[in-house]
Amino acid sequence: MKKTLVAVLAATFLALFITGGWAKESAQKNKGEMLFQQNCSPCHPDGGNIINPAFTLHQKDREAHGVKTAKDIMGKMRNPGPGMTKFDKKTIPDKDARAIAEYIMKTFK
Repeated sequence: MKKTLVAVLAATFLALFITGGWAKESAQKNKGEMLFQQNCSPCHPDGGNIINPAFTLHQKDREAHGVKTAKDIMGKMRNPGPGMTKFDKKTIPDKDARAIAEYIMKTFK
């Protein structure tokens, strides 16, 4: 009886631990998407680019222009080229910028 109770408690704890970690990861993904929709999608609908169609967020175009990592995307957010809004750390904190960059990397392949 004791072994069964311990096994049930251990399984419950493990399930709560795993679910909590998944929920946090899922919330971060959703946050990146939400922040992208608020800040980026007006000019980059569906990963495109309404200002300069050659500079889309799709992997092939990003990499052709030297943007290969989330850090590179964050760099473009902080110091963009002509036609793109500059997003400083006060406007979009690093944590949020990283969430957006990771969303872009995972979504626009």
